[in-house]
Amino acid sequence: MVVTVFRNRLRTEARDEYQVWIARMRDLAMTMPGYVSHKTFTADDGERVTIVEFESEAAHKAWATHPEHVQAKSLGRDRFYSDYKIQVCSVQRESAWSRAG
Repeated sequence: MVVTVFRNRLRTEARDEYQVWIARMRDLAMTMPGYVSHKTFTADDGERVTIVEFESEAAHKAWATHPEHVQAKSLGRDRFYSDYKIQVCSVQRESAWSRAG
């Protein structure tokens, strides 16, 4: 599994246009072969963190190079974000636990 951690700060003046693009990227990502999940969190200081999971490096690469996603990334640099950091990681170990009932 490949996990992308995308940390960013959104420019205030870009919020409305960003909402349209982020909704499209969410819907598009969910249709990509190998997509597992994604979640976005916003910290008290305004930093946003999105965690995206794909089944494989190939699936992740297909998403990273999808033409609409490439366009959205360019808009992110030009209009949406004041800063960002992307970390792409391969899962080395995974465990889960859930309390039943």
